[in-house]
Amino acid sequence: MRTQPVLVYDGDCGFCTASVAFARKWIKPRCEITAQQGAPLEALGITRGRAEYEALWVTPDGRVHGGAQAVAGLLSSAGGGWVVVGALLRLPPMRWIAHGVYRLIAANRHRLPGGTAACALTPRASGSSRGAKPGSA
Repeated sequence: MRTQPVLVYDGDCGFCTASVAFARKWIKPRCEITAQQGAPLEALGITRGRAEYEALWVTPDGRVHGGAQAVAGLLSSAGGGWVVVGALLRLPPMRWIAHGVYRLIAANRHRLPGGTAACALTPRASGSSRGAKPGSA
């Protein structure tokens, strides 16, 4: 069993990469951080589609949390005051607000500082629950 949580993010996205660099420097989470492009997704229990759709937090016992709850996990792992922020993001109504803000940022990350055209998500395919980036299979 894994001993440390894992954050999986989109390493092709400049905004996501800049966010991870910020977290490493200023938040200092106690976790492994890996780009989904090189992550052992199957071993982590996640699909490529989900990893392309949102950041993922995989607990040592294999539970997977996505989006704002992945951010909450990262913050909670850092200790200090970040634990409080992470805990707040898990409680209603902050949980609901955080989810909406995360989805808004994810949908517009190509427009944010550090974002590029590679950051854009295409509309979900009919019947699919996950978005994909242009050129991804």
